[in-house]
Amino acid sequence: MALKSARRVKPSQQRSSKASNIKLFKNPKVAFAFALLLCDAVLVALIIAYVPYTKIDWDAYMSQVSGFLDGERDYSNLKGDTGPLVYPAGFLYFYSAIQYVSGGEVYPAQILFGVLYIINLGIILFIYGKTDVVPWWAMSLLCLSKRMHSIFVLRLFNDCLAMMLLHASLVSLLHQRWHLGLIIFSGAVSVKMNVLLYAPPLLLLMFKAMNIGGVISALSGAALVQILLGIPFIMSHPFAYISRAFNLGRVFIHFWSVNFKFVPEPIFVSKAFAISLLIAHLGLLTAFAHYRWCMHEGGLFKFLYSRLDPIKLKLALTSSFSLKKSYNSHSSIKVLRKEYIVTTMFVGNFIGILCARSLHYQFYSWYFHSLPYLLWKTHFPTLLRVMLFIGVEFCWNVYPSSLYSSALLLCLHLVILVGLWSAPPEYPYVDNKALTEDKGK
Repeated sequence: MALKSARRVKPSQQRSSKASNIKLFKNPKVAFAFALLLCDAVLVALIIAYVPYTKIDWDAYMSQVSGFLDGERDYSNLKGDTGPLVYPAGFLYFYSAIQYVSGGEVYPAQILFGVLYIINLGIILFIYGKTDVVPWWAMSLLCLSKRMHSIFVLRLFNDCLAMMLLHASLVSLLHQRWHLGLIIFSGAVSVKMNVLLYAPPLLLLMFKAMNIGGVISALSGAALVQILLGIPFIMSHPFAYISRAFNLGRVFIHFWSVNFKFVPEPIFVSKAFAISLLIAHLGLLTAFAHYRWCMHEGGLFKFLYSRLDPIKLKLALTSSFSLKKSYNSHSSIKVLRKEYIVTTMFVGNFIGILCARSLHYQFYSWYFHSLPYLLWKTHFPTLLRVMLFIGVEFCWNVYPSSLYSSALLLCLHLVILVGLWSAPPEYPYVDNKALTEDKGK
């Protein structure tokens, strides 16, 4: 009897739940998102069935995974026909699972990546729905990329898995689950390191959403994921693992560059060019953080001082290191608005894309799904937004890339960046009224 009474739901709660469900499905954006998923699932199935698979990295992935499964723990000995393994350990675990399910065959793996594509698209549509920045009809742009379908189901790149995990971590951040978000984020980094482009804006958001103890505990959880995944290699050949899996100094081949093909090759491969891009990257991040992301706190440096003030830091550290307090440490900090979180993450990553020395074709997946959001954060006319999207998509479908297509892509990126800079800074925090309404939903 006690169990039955405990499970009883008040009539008012039932009516509220039914009303919210009806309201959800009456929302045209939600209905349109479901229609997009269904249509794109059909399109993906047709592509897998009728478009020939393109052999690029799959065989190399399977060779590297086979070496790992055969007991090899020296990263310098894990190689494929395209070269040595250059991804962290999470890549091996995920692709070992894919090999087990698919038997190492391409067609079953394509089906798996087709499912992965739809899951990733569903996550992105969920994020777009939560932020309410992009109009419902513009979400269809997410399904119209020839290159993105190719990257997922015709090439089977690990970028797809890394970005799906990144987007899943972003969903956790939108629900203020910072520790879980950092764990998923670390899992994404373990598949491919390009996810680290999101690290600077993420760290800034953490400082706003948690106190110092919470930030340290969340970062410790992320580091623990990397250590646990890499233990078999760290214990046996630590230098080989760290130097290959986390090599930040790789020089890519000029021929495959989509964004800087117009730069002469001697300059492209030079250290001076790399350093110049790094300085530009750091400078743009600092400028956006100071004048846009932290403007309401008086700028980046004033905000950091307020969080890292020695007295406050000491109090935060002494009061926040129990596990329970660490997980709830954001409760004493204002809750961040969902739109602010997504904008900061997407813009921070886009700055990294703009300053990347070389973007290969599969790297389009690093920021494609954020493009409509970024374009609608500008104050450009709708027609210009759509034209910019089409222009970027065009550049990524020119094969091989040319001087003109890469120069055009850089110009389009710069136009988008100027539009983002000229947009008014967003207020970061949820007010008490909005927070109460959000909890009631």
